Parts: sequence; structure tokens; C-alpha cells
Amino acid sequence: MLPLPKIALTASDYPRLEQLARLAAQQGDLDGIFLMGEINRAEIVPDEPEGIPSLVTIGSWVTYSTNWGVPRRTVQLVWPDECQADLARISVLTPLGAALIGLQVGDQMPYFVAGCLNVVRIQNVTQPDAKVVPLVRRAARRQSGQFDDDPGPSAA
Repeated sequence: MLPLPKIALTASDYPRLEQLARLAAQQGDLDGIFLMGEINRAEIVPDEPEGIPSLVTIGSWVTYSTNWGVPRRTVQLVWPDECQADLARISVLTPLGAALIGLQVGDQMPYFVAGCLNVVRIQNVTQPDAKVVPLVRRAARRQSGQFDDDPGPSAA
């Protein structure tokens, strides 16, 4: 199994994260228990922007990949009540969200979903004050409307 990376939480995120995780864990929520474990091993750091440019915090836009073949994806890590049905946002109180909080670019973190071990790899972090538009990939189409599945030139 992968060694767990060091994680850090900002002083402003810590109190609400701790309360959220504690309440969820007391209700037997496995994601809350996982998040509580992450909070307990985290270093608490000041909110100074120059000290956290690549740190995943609440509100950060995170580009990541996983071991199960999902292409690189960019999401915003948010509080559970800010998530709604927006696919570009992920709650910190989900397995992936709890795994992301406190990581930095280059970190890898194992987490479980439905009993299966996954690994998330952080590729980029943009802090919430930056303007970010998530990349949505769409199938390329030719002028005729036909799907373009031509991979282009390839070496023989």
C-alpha cells in the first residue's frame, strides 16, 4: 500500500472541517470517519496565500487523475451544502473529497469507494480567487455531422 502523504489544512478551514467530520463520524458515516482521520493527522497552516499555492483547500480547483482509468478531471472542492447537482463541484464529505483535502501537487492518496481501493494523483491546484473554467471534453465532429474517430497519422 502507498505511504500516506503529509497533509496540511488552513487555519480557516480547520474548525468547520473538524466539526463536519466529527458530526458525520458520530452518525457512523464512513466518509466522516475517513475525513476525521485525515484531520487528525494534518498539520494546521496559516492562510497566507504565498504559503499555500499548491495546497488543496475548500474552494480550490483541483486537476487530478485516478488509477481506474478516468481521464484527467478538474473539480472544485466544496462544503457539502455547496455541491447540489453541479458535476464540476465535489463535496469534502465524499471519499474522493476527503482524500483531496490537504494534498499538494504531485501527491498520491489512496481512498476507498464501495470497498475498492483507488488512488488519486494531484496534477494541478488553483486557489479559489482565480478564475477557472473546467474543461469539458466533447466528441469531435466533422462538418458532415459524422463522428470523427480518425486517430490521425501513426507510425508504422
